[in-house]
Amino acid sequence: MNFKFPKLITAMAVFAFTSGVYAQEAPKYDYNEAFKPFFYPSTGTETRSASGQPGHKYWQNSADYVLNVSLNDAKNEITGTSEITYTNNSPDQLGFLWLQLDQNLFAKDSRGNAIIPMYGSRNGAHGEELDGGYKIKSVKIDGAEVKYTISDTRMQIDLPKGLKSNGGIAKIKIEYSFVSPKYGSDRMGVLDTKNGKIFTIAQWYPRMCVYDDVLGWNTMPYLGASEFYLEYGNITANITVPANHYVVASGELLNAGEVYSKEQNKLWEQAKNSDKTVMIRPESALGKNTASGTKTWKFKINQARDFSWASSSAFIIDAARINLPSGKKSLAISAYPIESAGQEAWGRSTEYTKASIEHYSKKWYEYTYPAATNVAGNEGGMEYPGIVFCNYQSAGEELWGVTDHEFGHNWFPMVVGSNERLFAWMDEGFNTFINELSTEAFNDGEYYNKKNISWLSSMFFNDNSEPVMSGPDNMKEGSIGVLAYMKPGLGLYVLRESVLGPEKFDKAFRTYIERWAFKHPTPWDFFHTMENVSGEELNWFWRGWFFNKWKVDQAVKGVKYIDGNFAKGANVTIENIGQLPMPTTVQMKFKDGSTQVVKIPVEVWKRNKSWTFHVNSTKEIDSVTIDPENKIPDVDLKNNSWKSSEQSTAVTEKVNLQDYVGVYGSKQLPIKINFKVENNKLVGQADGQKTIEFEYDGNDKFVYEAAGLELQFSKDKKTMTLSQVGQKFDFTKE
Repeated sequence: MNFKFPKLITAMAVFAFTSGVYAQEAPKYDYNEAFKPFFYPSTGTETRSASGQPGHKYWQNSADYVLNVSLNDAKNEITGTSEITYTNNSPDQLGFLWLQLDQNLFAKDSRGNAIIPMYGSRNGAHGEELDGGYKIKSVKIDGAEVKYTISDTRMQIDLPKGLKSNGGIAKIKIEYSFVSPKYGSDRMGVLDTKNGKIFTIAQWYPRMCVYDDVLGWNTMPYLGASEFYLEYGNITANITVPANHYVVASGELLNAGEVYSKEQNKLWEQAKNSDKTVMIRPESALGKNTASGTKTWKFKINQARDFSWASSSAFIIDAARINLPSGKKSLAISAYPIESAGQEAWGRSTEYTKASIEHYSKKWYEYTYPAATNVAGNEGGMEYPGIVFCNYQSAGEELWGVTDHEFGHNWFPMVVGSNERLFAWMDEGFNTFINELSTEAFNDGEYYNKKNISWLSSMFFNDNSEPVMSGPDNMKEGSIGVLAYMKPGLGLYVLRESVLGPEKFDKAFRTYIERWAFKHPTPWDFFHTMENVSGEELNWFWRGWFFNKWKVDQAVKGVKYIDGNFAKGANVTIENIGQLPMPTTVQMKFKDGSTQVVKIPVEVWKRNKSWTFHVNSTKEIDSVTIDPENKIPDVDLKNNSWKSSEQSTAVTEKVNLQDYVGVYGSKQLPIKINFKVENNKLVGQADGQKTIEFEYDGNDKFVYEAAGLELQFSKDKKTMTLSQVGQKFDFTKE
């Protein structure tokens, strides 16, 4: 799923996240706590090895589906039959089965509706009044009616006799219907366009809950924020829609000859052999298919955990070949309305899809599905096997970003099937990380902007947020974007660039994907794999970054020349103040302009709070800087450097802080910032937030270094530009 960040960090977010970061004095570093033993709660088992790979008796159950469904586009109603072949590969006999009924989220009395606050939520149906939820007509096992109980978004089926272990099979048939919400928790919906409705259909059929060796039945209700945990299997879908509709879906279309014209099928063959986008159904064809009645589209996808589809008379459809490392081919497809057309918008969707899939296939693990389809809908962005829904208004960099993000999910969690309901960071965070590398690679970095990581610390190490290991239903909704996506994504980036190095990290990460492809890993399986393959102890990193809210804060404590003579070298003392240690890079810059870099391994902090090392040089040191390339999110940048001439060369500039006092508003952002003077400092306060104290930097510029925030006032003080992480916002004095 995509949490839209049109501006990476808006001014409001900066004020909200930075407020309170230094509200209380940080505890002193405790190396025994950071590196204490017994991080792992248990040793290896027969199903999960201590090395991080599936154990020699690993098992998981499977679910194959035959889905027959009809769309009533006038009523927005789905009517279907789900035939499930469920195989119990566990060593346990099962007396009952649990299924997920996610559409029940949209029933008026659902738990998900009950927890939506008065001010609204991205989850649920956005206040739409509808008769939501499943209407179950019948439930049968092996052809016979059975007793079942519906509890919110779950169904329990009592079995007439126990389902045998180690291969017992149950054949389930469920008849159902439901009315689709127009905005279904930002995951599905109905979009009105001038050429007809676009239906993006997901969570639309009863699906098996996972029974595993960790929790047994995984039956947490669907509340909207947390996503899914699903069994793998082969899925066939027969989708009946109005005859003037075109359907795209997970997997391979089986009856193209029946649903496309002869000319269109020739174009499909052309697209399968073309690296350039081929138009299958152009804009000029819209409105020309006036066929009445219905048409059935048949699809199949193998080794998949889910199936989704989209249907509309408004689709423009284009496609191109995807080249995979093994020599196999897949197909990039885009379906979008005329409102989204154009080379500045969805006209490049297939190009983006092809590039994204090819990059991840080469870098991590080969794409496994016969097609990758991008659909323009009213979702911000949502992922399913072989198909994603992205916002129809997205264009340019934003469309690349959401397309790349949603297709990245075909690796996490479509291939590596983690439990999204509990551990959102294992799909969203991993995906955010690989998106950064993909964006850097795309079209020679067309949309890539290298981030100054040190500036992000105030957002990631907020005392008021929850730990990353919290489930999404246990996080404040406003925290999910940071804690499920950005912080774990940055954590992997730091682990790759500053702890393990790209070569070690990439080998371990690929091994994790290969080991757990189409299986169900836990966080511990990931942690074990990364440590075993890299050969490095990383419990301090997992403990601090994921389980706790520890901060990174390292400092240059002092520089002393030997006998007061720089020609004899110097002793440099650095300090680890924050509870989360990190390998430390220290750069000495000499008066002649030359530099020297010293790398301090993390093991120094296993028994030290400060560390002194000798610089063997005959040159006078001009400055000493920790993390000179800004690769670590340090919460206090002020203590990261030492400058020999800082005091002696300082130029005093006369400034009257009262000149900057006043309220400034912006047309770009819905906030106002009130500036006033307190204790001889200029402080700013955004709407409803705590104050931030700024340092004067000369020439009408003020800075707040901890968040990389800059304020540049005009000479007449009537306007101000706020800059942060490469983004700029203009304000005018009221």
